[in-house]
Amino acid sequence: MTGDGWVELEEPELAEEPTGPVPVVAVVGRPNVGKSTLVNRLIGRRQAVVEDTPGVTRDRVPYDAQWTGRQFTVVDTGGWEPDAKDRAAAIAAQAEIAISTADVVIFVVDTTVGATDVDEAAVRMLRRSAKPVLLVANKVDNAALEIEATSLWSLGLGEPFPVSALHGRGAGDLLDKILELLPEPPLINENPGPRGPRRVALVGRPNVGKSSLLNRLAREDRAVVDSVAGTTVDPVDSLVEIGGEVWQLVDTAGLRKRVGRASGTEYYASLRTAGAVEAAEVAVVLLDASETISEQDQRILSMVTEAGRAMVIAFNKWDLVDGERRYYLDKEIDRELRRIPWAIRLNLSARTGRAVDKLAPALRKALASWETRIPTGQLNQWLTALVQATPHPVRGGRAPRVLFATQASTCPPKFILFTTGPLDAGYQRFVERKLREEFGFEGSPIEVSVKARKKLGPGGRGKAHG
Repeated sequence: MTGDGWVELEEPELAEEPTGPVPVVAVVGRPNVGKSTLVNRLIGRRQAVVEDTPGVTRDRVPYDAQWTGRQFTVVDTGGWEPDAKDRAAAIAAQAEIAISTADVVIFVVDTTVGATDVDEAAVRMLRRSAKPVLLVANKVDNAALEIEATSLWSLGLGEPFPVSALHGRGAGDLLDKILELLPEPPLINENPGPRGPRRVALVGRPNVGKSSLLNRLAREDRAVVDSVAGTTVDPVDSLVEIGGEVWQLVDTAGLRKRVGRASGTEYYASLRTAGAVEAAEVAVVLLDASETISEQDQRILSMVTEAGRAMVIAFNKWDLVDGERRYYLDKEIDRELRRIPWAIRLNLSARTGRAVDKLAPALRKALASWETRIPTGQLNQWLTALVQATPHPVRGGRAPRVLFATQASTCPPKFILFTTGPLDAGYQRFVERKLREEFGFEGSPIEVSVKARKKLGPGGRGKAHG
């Protein structure tokens, strides 16, 4: 363990090909017993959103974990309660789905409170699942509380396993015990073969329908959906087959404010969303077609663009759009989305399923553009014809010349123009626009930078500067 009690993951043993599916551990319990804190301890990093308020976790959220060279998946769940209603019932249902798909269930109880009626009801539900259950007595921060933990024998799940998720007490022993209960997991493969499913981030402001779209694509309830904004807090990863191909979709928290102005759960959720966009290859930005494009929408579009990710803009809730709204929406698109005309746009409805089948082709087109590389010869042949037809304007009696260009990288495509002097910003934008007209890049940002050659120095050799 590290000095602050966090478990350091041990180096994996010699890798072999995986021998089967990765086993799954579901962490369940009533609200505010420390499930997400325990999940962070088990996976060895602070990833699940934690706050001293019940109900922060709402969906079932999987995280990759490894211990002593073995890999498994830890699924964090929302607080389970019997006879829950409305959103709480949906959260409880997600927890029960996690239990049904798990190989082992970790049932977390707050030692400082002891066994409650809700805990006893949860035990009855767990017995019906017929899954192996490990009873974890959490918040055992000292030896005195370890004695208190023995009272949890009364739940009838066997010996309680005392831990302090917050301080790390007993975490290593708990991980060893989990591996004892799990089916034999595959060894970690350090030499992966072909690339796995493409990563797609679903982003947008609260209540635009991100979780509804995920559920529609998955053909099941993967995420809690509620008309109250802000239901999703943690990014929810799901492997979903769309258009005959498996994609890894990440449902993210709705962004209300700038990260610097957010606080508490919202602050950490904003960081998770930004991290999910960075980790993705393409982002689907959902906008509510029935409402005006807002400043929040603009900030999210800017975040995706600045991250350099491929982009599909999905105007959701199209079933609520009438003729008048379409007229004004067209004008808003011309005005508000003028700086990103390259983004692929779709009109769909997660609720009715309208045009959802067009999402996979749009994602493929955006990713193909994002990964496009133009051969240097072809690029310079095109560029020579362009600057001959439309040379740079003369400034001060002289005009800089574009000598040649090269594509420095892909994902997103980045181009460098080598010139005899700085280019006007307007001419640089002109080259970028013509580059798109010639080679496409629909759905992907591109970057065009200039390296201008300095005048000849005393040694007679020119130097470049950017």
